[in-house]
Amino acid sequence: MRTGVITQKLGMTRLFTDDGRHVPVTVLKLDGCQVVAQRTKEKDGYTAVQLGSGLAKVKRVSKAERGHFAKAQVEPKRKVAEFRVSPDNMVDVGSFITADHFVPGQIVDVSGITIGKGFAGTMKRHNYSGLEASHGVSISHRSPGSTGNRQDPGRTFKGKKMSGHMGQVLVTTQNVEIAKVDVERGLIMIKGGVPGSKGSWVTIRDAVKQPLHKDAPKPAAVKKPGAAAPAAEQQSA
Repeated sequence: MRTGVITQKLGMTRLFTDDGRHVPVTVLKLDGCQVVAQRTKEKDGYTAVQLGSGLAKVKRVSKAERGHFAKAQVEPKRKVAEFRVSPDNMVDVGSFITADHFVPGQIVDVSGITIGKGFAGTMKRHNYSGLEASHGVSISHRSPGSTGNRQDPGRTFKGKKMSGHMGQVLVTTQNVEIAKVDVERGLIMIKGGVPGSKGSWVTIRDAVKQPLHKDAPKPAAVKKPGAAAPAAEQQSA
């Protein structure tokens, strides 16, 4: 089990194949994705790596977070996330994860916070059909209809699909394909759409329901801290 990566969603575009077909893709950017901590079985009870991405202003980082980043000798990060890994796939603290951590054709799982829709009715939120346009229905065409039962049990069950807040929840899209990787610019392009709005943080992991691609690097595609920083980080600096 390898580590995933933290990316930032830039938007959507399309790629053209050799036979002239166009493929819609979502462009995700690696913004200085760096290992900031390790979790070990002896100390924490499990094995994982903690990644950070994006540069944060020091004044916007708490004192505890500043100490955490100082211990790892890395600059403060805007986004931090943990990824469970097997003991043989641990990555050294301070290492940068590069875009070729995933290879074209690989199947991955993508997680992000969906676009918030605010308060929504049942037709928009749960795809209810609504009531009829005639036959005695008046004023309440978009209402959900009855939500309860008879005298027994005489209540509405918990979990009933009703109006309420829609969107802005963590959603994972499984089994999506990596279309192209641009190591120089730190870009990963995924076929189709992924959850989240432009500029939101998106995590990518190896698919849990598919075998790992034979060309995927182990334990990860990394660049040591002493080497030149990835192009994406140089642009954001």
